Amino acid sequence: MALDQRAADAKGPAQDSTGVVEEVEVQGHIVDSLLLPKILDRILHMGGSFEIRECRIGSRRVDPSYARIAVRAQSPVELDAIVGDLVEHGATPVDPEDAAVVPADIGGAFPENFYSTTNQHTQVRVSGRWIDVADQEMDCGIALDVKARSARCVAMTDVEIGMPIVVGHAGVRVVPAERPRDLGLFGFMSSNVSSEKPKAISLKSVADSIRATRAEGKKVLLVGGPAIVHTGSAEHVAELIREGWVQVLFAGNALATHDIEQALFGTSLGVSLVHGEALEHGHEHHLRAINTIRRVGGIKAAVEKGVLNSGIMYESVKAGVDVVLAGSIRDDGPLPEVITDTLLAQKRMRSAIREVGFALCIATALHSIATGNLLPAWVKVVCVDINPATVTKLSDRGTFQTVGLVTDVEPFLRSLATELADVAS
Repeated sequence: MALDQRAADAKGPAQDSTGVVEEVEVQGHIVDSLLLPKILDRILHMGGSFEIRECRIGSRRVDPSYARIAVRAQSPVELDAIVGDLVEHGATPVDPEDAAVVPADIGGAFPENFYSTTNQHTQVRVSGRWIDVADQEMDCGIALDVKARSARCVAMTDVEIGMPIVVGHAGVRVVPAERPRDLGLFGFMSSNVSSEKPKAISLKSVADSIRATRAEGKKVLLVGGPAIVHTGSAEHVAELIREGWVQVLFAGNALATHDIEQALFGTSLGVSLVHGEALEHGHEHHLRAINTIRRVGGIKAAVEKGVLNSGIMYESVKAGVDVVLAGSIRDDGPLPEVITDTLLAQKRMRSAIREVGFALCIATALHSIATGNLLPAWVKVVCVDINPATVTKLSDRGTFQTVGLVTDVEPFLRSLATELADVAS
């Protein structure tokens, strides 16, 4: 199919004799994913105009489509800004250049005009060839070793003097994650924040995704908040870990502390999880739990010495789960394993997610958002919380692949553990 169209702005149609123009191309499932109309809308929104010079639409759902678009602006500066924006949405200049690099002149900071990454699959052009960018992560720069023909995302704080950093958008292309072809839980990602979904279907889809992730040899990440313990859900998470469904656990001091408090005293925040009543002096239990663990040398030592015999932390130690506990300013203690240096915690989390294929975020806003910022777009994320704002924030902060389930934590985790147990049997 061929299609020519001249876009008009408020002042009338663009004139061929004015302005500057650059051609870009976009390909893949650009129609059903609404990528093509999004690109055209971005051009108009940024004050440019376009002409579709070539357009080929795939005849079947599995067939890719292609479009070549002439982008026009009033000045080179405006055109550069528009094309740079389109690169983020998967468009590529028809006549690409090699990526430009500038050595970092200051440690812990990027050069001016550095390329800011997204969480989408990204490539850079070196000596006329496109190479993949490793360790994909949003809000980073790209360190490019031209001789080794290797590129990777690097956090601002990890920049060293002399490190070659990609600047500008030339020689960079983004390959957007395609919308899943099935109509399951991840079929329509952008609209999946609701309390009115059929819970049974959503639950089965989550269980199927976890099972598929493990079958592919990838890891499942659980990001958990203390509400897991407060709601009496710790036993369900412990079961998931014990049965081998979770390989990585991200949490803070609170989840680990109250899980250990439950194991040692049967309470969470001093409230009995059996009777639902606050116990006398129960408010001391979390601090006494921390003190007990600190006195024996840590969580692992407590398990080895028989001090800790149940719970999420106990099962994590026994199963060899990669646990990253990131601290906060309000932490009591904290537990010895809690990383109190935020930047060090980020590094540990980056290291732990490299083989993760599925992330399940449960009842924690800050840890969920932090994890979402580290994950590439092709890692499926499910966020479960009773508060819709938590689910919405994760998507709004750039982790667009998130599916949100607004529901109570305990029945969800109980049903998930049962569903996976049925699958295993």
